[in-house]
Amino acid sequence: MLEISFMTLELLFAVVWLLIRLVVWIHQKRIIWKREALLLLMYINLAIIIRFSFFPRDLVNGHIQPLIFDAKVAFPFRVNIIPLVNLFQYDSVRDVIWNVVGNTAMFIPTGIILPIIYRKMDHFGKVIAAGAFISLCIELMQLPFATRVTDIDDLILNTLGVMIGYGIYSLVKKIKTSKR
Repeated sequence: MLEISFMTLELLFAVVWLLIRLVVWIHQKRIIWKREALLLLMYINLAIIIRFSFFPRDLVNGHIQPLIFDAKVAFPFRVNIIPLVNLFQYDSVRDVIWNVVGNTAMFIPTGIILPIIYRKMDHFGKVIAAGAFISLCIELMQLPFATRVTDIDDLILNTLGVMIGYGIYSLVKKIKTSKR
């Protein structure tokens, strides 16, 4: 059995992020601070997504519980590929709302930030595809962990969040353009 703490995973994510940024800076031979600030927003967004996608939201004794890999209970993988089947199967209405709103809301910033960072991604279809791909990667990375479930509903709700985020981005862009 392998336990991965929240801080260990976030630290690993931070180190990988910084190494990638360092390679880019060396390759470009300069740092564009405005772009780095925008990329930092995306990093924060992804760190939050990692937190809530991999670690249970409930604290035990004030601590985030670790991510557990145990081959004995991880296989067969826990996967739901039928949409909307498990979406409402929670102990309380509060848990249903938390699941729906949480999975949607945590991806709204992705739909806003992606077209700002990547000018070629200033198109609904491209942003939705990128957001769905990010969500799919997260769902697939959850496969070997006994406490997590890879769920099509999460993919749908995450992608809905990206759509809402892109809608907000488009609305703000349209308002800014009309004021000029």
